[in-house]
Amino acid sequence: MDASDYQQGYYSNGNQQNSGEYIQYWTEYAILPKRCIRYNHEDVVVFSVFDKAYNHCGDEPVGTYMVPVRNFVQGYLQQQSQDYQDQGLEYEEPSVSQYVYCVPQKIQNNKYIYLQLGCADDTNQALAVNIYSDIDCKKRSTSDGYDDANIDVSQLQVPFKQCQNCVNWFDMNQNVDDQYYELHKTQAPLCATAWTYKQTCDGKCKRLGQENSTNGWQTSDQVLLSIMVLFAAIMLGLIAHKRQMMSNKDTLLEQAAMSAAGLQQPHVIGVCILVTLVVAVFALLGLKNITWTLLLIINTALFGYLMKLTLQSSPPENIIGPDGTIMRNDSDDSSVDDDSSKNAGGATGFFTLPTLT
Repeated sequence: MDASDYQQGYYSNGNQQNSGEYIQYWTEYAILPKRCIRYNHEDVVVFSVFDKAYNHCGDEPVGTYMVPVRNFVQGYLQQQSQDYQDQGLEYEEPSVSQYVYCVPQKIQNNKYIYLQLGCADDTNQALAVNIYSDIDCKKRSTSDGYDDANIDVSQLQVPFKQCQNCVNWFDMNQNVDDQYYELHKTQAPLCATAWTYKQTCDGKCKRLGQENSTNGWQTSDQVLLSIMVLFAAIMLGLIAHKRQMMSNKDTLLEQAAMSAAGLQQPHVIGVCILVTLVVAVFALLGLKNITWTLLLIINTALFGYLMKLTLQSSPPENIIGPDGTIMRNDSDDSSVDDDSSKNAGGATGFFTLPTLT
């Protein structure tokens, strides 16, 4: 494929002007490819553009758009070629680049199928070579619900979910004049091509791209989140039951430990409510990593405390005397009762050890 094919969008300043605000200098811009979706019978890449590259796509984007996969890949390959050239290296385009355009392939009985790069079937974070039944690559030809041609595309690693500066600077290790730097500010093949052929990502696009403002949690995330919350709720119920069965001594010891730490039971309840609210807020904001971390810490702490209560509430072990007599090892509460009985004059609860000879 000729390099001019890749540059058709990159150097189309007229198209840029027609597609929106014309951008000449790309130094301060960054692009974030988000996902690949099928929109109105066409595979498109959803992306956002940011005008503060130093924030690494962490600020409010200029806008969220979509661009046909073929145009996006053209810009991406041209960007790769330019980056290699700036480093004094030779770029070898991947063989899969031939499928940027609709390519016919002959099969049995003199029939043809058509292949073109598009979105993968099993994920929206990757590309694949898809099979079509028409010469324009509009009608997908599926087999068992899949239309991927199983052609290796590993050499074409489109950086989904990775912020990319529109202009990349490299140490040229040679004397270059100011004209080079001035020109290089305008050289942004990926961003310029995507900007040239962009379309606004409307409500349907955002729904297909799972970017609605709820929280961005995918179905698998929601299932796992529900399981972890349910597990925590079950452990809280078991802990409440175990605490009701605690011995008087264990209850007094726990209260003493809390008092030593300057805490009262209302304080503990307040902390639990606060932590629950914090986790809920992070989940609603779509902050997955910190939400998973907090839930894991909470479940681990609850499980550890539940195990502690379980061990404390386990029945006492029996003691076997030297003569084989089984003697019950009374609990702390029983010992207290026995001591009270002793003080009252009773002899119940004492064991006489046999004399060893």
